[in-house]
Amino acid sequence: MSAFEDLQTVDNRRSFLASSRVGIASAVLASMLPRATPAGERGAGPLGILNEPHHPPKAKRIIYLCMAGGPSHLETLDDKPKLAEMNGKPMPSKYTDGMPIAQLQGKKLTCLAPQHPFRSFGDSGQRISEVFPQIGSVADEICIINSMQTEAINHDPAHTYMNTGSTISGRPAMGSWINYGLGSASENLPGFVVLTSLGKFGQAQPIAARQWHSGFLPSHLQGVEFRSQGDPVLYVRNPAGVTTDTQRDVVNAVQGLNRLRDELVDDPEIRTRIGAYETAFRMQASVPELMDISGEPQHVLDLYGTKGADGSFAANCLLARRLAERGVRFIQLYHRAWDHHGGVKDKIRGTAGEVDRASAALIKDLKRRDLLKDTLVIWGGEFGRTPMAQGNGRDHHIKGFSLWMAGGGIKGGVTHGATDELGYSAVTDVVHVNDFHATLLHLLGIDHQRLTYRFQGRDFRLTDVAGHVVQPILA
Repeated sequence: MSAFEDLQTVDNRRSFLASSRVGIASAVLASMLPRATPAGERGAGPLGILNEPHHPPKAKRIIYLCMAGGPSHLETLDDKPKLAEMNGKPMPSKYTDGMPIAQLQGKKLTCLAPQHPFRSFGDSGQRISEVFPQIGSVADEICIINSMQTEAINHDPAHTYMNTGSTISGRPAMGSWINYGLGSASENLPGFVVLTSLGKFGQAQPIAARQWHSGFLPSHLQGVEFRSQGDPVLYVRNPAGVTTDTQRDVVNAVQGLNRLRDELVDDPEIRTRIGAYETAFRMQASVPELMDISGEPQHVLDLYGTKGADGSFAANCLLARRLAERGVRFIQLYHRAWDHHGGVKDKIRGTAGEVDRASAALIKDLKRRDLLKDTLVIWGGEFGRTPMAQGNGRDHHIKGFSLWMAGGGIKGGVTHGATDELGYSAVTDVVHVNDFHATLLHLLGIDHQRLTYRFQGRDFRLTDVAGHVVQPILA
């Protein structure tokens, strides 16, 4: 027997053993989990692991407005009159002794008053900073959570924790978990899309692509970053002289070769590649249509404050609504401008002005289109800011911060939880990041304890070994 025949025999044996092992495992999985669709059948298509939700969902999709850099809760959503009275006085040690502090560690700690006044908005009377008059105009639609807590005190691990439920890089992002469970509702667009914008009034935090990575989940579940200007996806248009039919022929030929190889080696990454080619081909038609806002009425463009496709947060909010209409399950917008270690008064005002109008416009526009009822909108950062001064700014803070949510099964016009009188620690109805994730999954019809993935001998989940659904904020 020749060396080539020996190698071919070994390869065939390996392929047989691999395919037998996968086939047996799929049969066992199907018998143990009758609701699960075998991974081999799932491929890179729209189906998730759950053939149906664990319970009736209130939301079908999520739009997450990420205020990257850590917006100060004390100038945005958490009104603290006592902190104003304590301005310039030493921070009482009972709050800070033994607590983690970032750049102020070992420094003299003095109180810094809230730099902008708060007022009551809407029939609900929610207290919101005056730098957000437009968000104030939808106060009766939003639920403010003033008792958030997280575990990571520096930006990158804090983003990682907020996105994945772990400070360990390489875990799946929440958008990947959600699409793993429910699948995509769009055949022509990715189920998880990310957009970024850059503000002018704060240090722009770098956002690594691993923040929307699928980790150990199948790679077709990772987020796809769309560019905010020009073609959102590079090479989405055919080059000159290449027709759609010609491109289809090329894709068919490549797919045929991929399938032949997959039959031989039974590699799930090849199936992912097959699905990626199909999605990319369909995106060549769907993405240009998505970006063509010529059909948007002028009053809608005025509502958001954009002409579209200019790279701004406002343009991305409009695009997020269009993505939601087309079935994208998880849409994440990063606005990189909230790192205010100095000049917090003027910079908060400036950055708030970049996001206030469009954030409120998204709520109003979704509601007009009858989409808000099953679209969960989230607005918030990776942590908050200290009540203690860092010059004329504030340091990172994890013991208490704020965010708001709207639509998709959330009560509107309510404020949940509270920090202490100086805004240092969440003390009432504390909501940990794990609780936040459990609640998001619950609203989508998923029991966070039952959505798991076995990896390296352990069943992993988005909420790790913690998390409780925050029932009081549910409509």
